Amino acid sequence: MQPTFITIGLLCLSNIFMTFAWYGHLRMLGTKPWIIAALVSWGIALFEYLLQVPANRIGYTVMSVGQLKILQEVITLSIFVPFSVFFLKEPLKLDYLWAGLCLLGAVYFIFRSKF
Repeated sequence: MQPTFITIGLLCLSNIFMTFAWYGHLRMLGTKPWIIAALVSWGIALFEYLLQVPANRIGYTVMSVGQLKILQEVITLSIFVPFSVFFLKEPLKLDYLWAGLCLLGAVYFIFRSKF
């Protein structure tokens, strides 16, 4: 499989763990002391790092660090929006669309030398 696709897949999986580590405790552990939420989040974040570190190492063989970072931000928004709407029950806002369009511009500029 091509390194770019492996990187994207691993970054998507790591981002799911990251999103739950960063924000899942707001719904699941909202009544628990913050230290409990922090420890649970650290445990979840371990799995995020077990995926994210190899993803970046593999991706760095075919992309620059800037390209990896912009790719990560696009994946983050792509996962965060459904998570916030469906899991946290936040309203879907037009601001997500505008942020996504800005990221598309960032993708264009960071990857335009490849095309």
